[in-house]
Amino acid sequence: MLQELSIRDFAIISQLNVQFEEGMTVLTGETGAGKSIVIDAVSLLIGKRGSSDYIRKGAKKCQLEGLFTIQNEALYQTLAEYGIECEDEMLVVQRDISMNGKNTCRINGHLVNTTILRNVGRYLVDIQGQNEQQKLMQSEAHLELLDSFGADKIQMLLTEYQTLYQEYQDIHRLLEKRRKNEKEYAQRIDMLKFQVNEIEAAQLEPGEEETLIEERNRFNNFLRIVEQLQTGYEALNDESSGALNALGIALSAMNDIASLSENYQSLADEISNAYYALQDAADQLGSERDALEMDEERQQWVEDRLMLIRSLERKYGETVDDILNYYDKISQELAESLDVEGSLELLEEKEQVAYQKTLEKAKELSRERHHMARQLTERIHEQLKALYMDKAVFEVRFLPNDTLQSTGIDRVEFYISTNTGEDLKPLVKVVSGGELSRIMLALKTIFSELQEVTSIVFDEVDTGVSGRVAQAIAEKIHRIGQSSQVLCISHLPQVAAIADQHYYIQKTIRDGRTEMSLTTLDSSSRVDEVARMIAGNEVTPATREHARELLQHE
Repeated sequence: MLQELSIRDFAIISQLNVQFEEGMTVLTGETGAGKSIVIDAVSLLIGKRGSSDYIRKGAKKCQLEGLFTIQNEALYQTLAEYGIECEDEMLVVQRDISMNGKNTCRINGHLVNTTILRNVGRYLVDIQGQNEQQKLMQSEAHLELLDSFGADKIQMLLTEYQTLYQEYQDIHRLLEKRRKNEKEYAQRIDMLKFQVNEIEAAQLEPGEEETLIEERNRFNNFLRIVEQLQTGYEALNDESSGALNALGIALSAMNDIASLSENYQSLADEISNAYYALQDAADQLGSERDALEMDEERQQWVEDRLMLIRSLERKYGETVDDILNYYDKISQELAESLDVEGSLELLEEKEQVAYQKTLEKAKELSRERHHMARQLTERIHEQLKALYMDKAVFEVRFLPNDTLQSTGIDRVEFYISTNTGEDLKPLVKVVSGGELSRIMLALKTIFSELQEVTSIVFDEVDTGVSGRVAQAIAEKIHRIGQSSQVLCISHLPQVAAIADQHYYIQKTIRDGRTEMSLTTLDSSSRVDEVARMIAGNEVTPATREHARELLQHE
C-alpha cells in the first residue's frame, strides 16, 4: 500500500507530506480545491507522462516521493529483472521534473527510465477515474477488459498466439513482396551474388592493407634505404674512424687502469656494454643491407593488390575491415534470400501452413474467451444487483469476424439492457452517467479480486448517482478497501461517511500565493464536512444530525 506521499513545488502545492493507512481513505473538498492534483502526483509516480507545466511558479523543479509496502511476488520478480533490490517489503519511488523537461526517476535509489517506472508502477497503484469510464465507452477496449478478467490463462494463450501471428505475418509480407517485386527481387539476388563473389575472390585479410603499404614504401625507397644502411654500417665499422674502433681504444685504455679504482672499473664496464651494443647494431645493419633485394615482380604485385583493395573500398567500405563486415552482412542476406528463393508455390505453401497454425491457436484463445465471458457475465450480474441494477441484463457479445488480428479472431462488445422488456443494445450507446459509474465499479470490484495491486484510487467514479445507489456505491468501495488500500475522491456524503480515514483539501492564500493544504479530520470535523456535502453552504442543525447518523451508521 501507499504509506506516505511527499510533494514539493507541484502545481499549487509548495510542500505536502501525507501518510495513508490501510482500508479506505476519502479526500473531499470544494470543487476546484485541488483534490485531483494529489491524484496527478500519484499518477506521475507510477509513470504517467510528465512535463514542466506541473512545476510550481518560481521553482526550478518539482519533487515527488512515495513510500510503498509491497507483498506482490510478480512485482518482486519484475524488480529483480531490473536489478532493483527490495528489503523489508519497502519500496521508495522518487521522481523529479525540471524546467528543461528532464525527468529523474529512482526506485529504491536506482536510476530508472519512465518505461521501467510504468512497468513497476502498474503493480503499485490502479487509478480509476473519468478516463477509465471513457475507456469503457470505447467498444474496441472491451476485448482488453475481458482478457484482463481471464488473467493468466488468456494472457498465456494470447502470447502464444501473437508469436505465431508474427511468424505468419513475416511470411505473408515476404510473399506479397515477392509477388509485387519479382523482378526487383531477382535483381537483388543477382547483385548480392556478384558482390559476394567479388569480395570472396579478393581473399582479403584483416590488416593486409597496412602491411602492403609498408612493403610498397620499402620498394619505392629502395636506393635510399640501401644507402643509409651502408652509411650507418660504415660509421660504426670503419677501421680508422668508425665508432666501434674508437670505443675499442677507449675500452682498452680503461681496462688497463680498472684494477686501480672501482670508478675506473665501472667506466670500463659501461664502455664495454656500449661497445657490444654497437657491435650488435652494426651486425644488424649489415644483415639488413645484405638481405635487401629489389624484386620488381613483387613490387608490381603489391601495387596491383593495393589498387584492387582501393577499388573494393570505393564500393563497399572505407577500410578492409569495413569490406569484410559488409561481406558478412550481404552473405547472410543472400543465404536467407536463397533459403526462400524457391517458387512462389513453395512460399504460398509455407504461408498456408503458418496461417493454419495461427488460426488453430486463435480458435483455442477464442474458446477460452467465451468461457471467461460467461463467468464475467455472471459476476457482473451479481455486482449490478448489489448496486440496484438488478433488472439489468449484461452480455459479452462476440461479433462476426473472419480476419486474423494481432489480438486473435475475436471482436467483442459489451451489450446491456437496463430496463425490463428492453432489447440488449451496445453499452456505449445506452447507459447514463450513473449507470456507467456503477458498471465501472462492478468491473473494478471483480478485477480487484484478481489483480494484486498495492493501492486503488477512485477519482470521482460516483458521478451522477444519489440516494440508495450512492449508498450502495459507498459500501462497494469500502468492501474493496477491506482487501486493497483504497484512496477515493468523492462528492458523495455516503462515501465520505463510510471511509476509514478522511482528509479535507482546501485552497488558501499565503503571502499572495495560492496554496493547497490537506487536513486530517477528527470525529467532530468529519460531522461538519459530511454536513457540508449534504447541504452545501447552508449547514443547519438538521444536516449536522443527518451527518452524525450517516457516520454512526457506517
